[in-house]
Amino acid sequence: METAISTINSLDTVWVLLAAMLVFWMQPGFALVEAGFTRSKNTANILMKNFVDFMVGSILFWFIGFGIMHGTGNGFIGEIHLFDWSFIGDSNIPAECTLFFQTVFCATSATIVSGGMAERTKFGMYIVISVIISMFIYPIEGHWTWGGGWLSSLGFHDFAGSTVVHAVGGVIALAGAMILGPRRGKYNKSGKSVAIPGHNLTFGALGVFILWLGWFGFNPGSQLAADGADNAVAISHVICTTNMAAAVGGLSVLFLTWIVYGKPSLSLVCNGVLAGLVGITAGCDMVSIGGSAMIGLLCGCAMVGAVALIDKVFKIDDPVGAVSVHGVCGILGTILTGVFATDGGLLYGGGFRFLGIETLGALVTAAWAFVLGFACLKILDKIWGIRVEPRVEEEGLDVYEHGESAYNN
Repeated sequence: METAISTINSLDTVWVLLAAMLVFWMQPGFALVEAGFTRSKNTANILMKNFVDFMVGSILFWFIGFGIMHGTGNGFIGEIHLFDWSFIGDSNIPAECTLFFQTVFCATSATIVSGGMAERTKFGMYIVISVIISMFIYPIEGHWTWGGGWLSSLGFHDFAGSTVVHAVGGVIALAGAMILGPRRGKYNKSGKSVAIPGHNLTFGALGVFILWLGWFGFNPGSQLAADGADNAVAISHVICTTNMAAAVGGLSVLFLTWIVYGKPSLSLVCNGVLAGLVGITAGCDMVSIGGSAMIGLLCGCAMVGAVALIDKVFKIDDPVGAVSVHGVCGILGTILTGVFATDGGLLYGGGFRFLGIETLGALVTAAWAFVLGFACLKILDKIWGIRVEPRVEEEGLDVYEHGESAYNN
């Protein structure tokens, strides 16, 4: 124990804890985005699910998830350590610091799912899927990349979680939206999509600004150190690439929607900022600022296309665009790391090897999460049913599921 304590660096510890607090601050950001982009009659339900994700994630990731993710184990799954995090040891930061930092990431992945399943999911069933994500789905695939598993041994790179966190949440949201079916009134008798506007774009925009701020902990915090010139340069670089991708992602959507739809859409620009942030998260440490701008541009445009494709072609109802923002852009951003990375990227003479590894890692991880998420949700649906009754959906989940409303006037 003395050896482990002697390696702890105070500056590194304070930096990682501060970054973890910023990632925790993303929870109210997600809550505001999801509440603002959905109808007022379901606001309390949305907010409650965001609380549940963090409370459940904190307890269950401590109970079993952390060991599965970071325990030695084998290439597929880490060794199980129930209620134990001390096995990390001999690091520049305390084991408790590592536990908390990884906990807020786990909760983020689970929170993404609620947006795609919003306005029609039984609250009790949502708690069950949040438990499954925190205990098994996220920790196992997280071990592959961040716990010394088989993907890390191949050289797969996902610095802060474009795939590990965001794509996983996005594809489970897709599975949930597919099984639930669209909200009542989302498609008319001829199958045409009918817009269901969110009740408060001010909330949604404020939530995006909060998430943008939180990402300055999410990405640079993953350096896990701040002491010394090298770490200072690395953190500064990551903050710049993160910010640039967000700015270009939002701006690209602004002009694209202006050209395609005749008016720049605020709701889509909000998601464009998030698309850039999600896309850059994998390679924020490996790409140049110019490369991050390209990733933001491509992810912003891809998000707009994905929203239209999922809604109008596949008839999948995703109320907040979680699948497009987190699923599509999480996978795309990881793959683009293999293109724009200054060390090993395709455009920098690295050939196709690194690009191939990034593509493999993103697709396999997403497939794992989708298949397992779909199977679990399908079983829950067959046994208990995961969708609320038509009357509950029509009148709002707040009163029926929680006995109170967010707006009592």
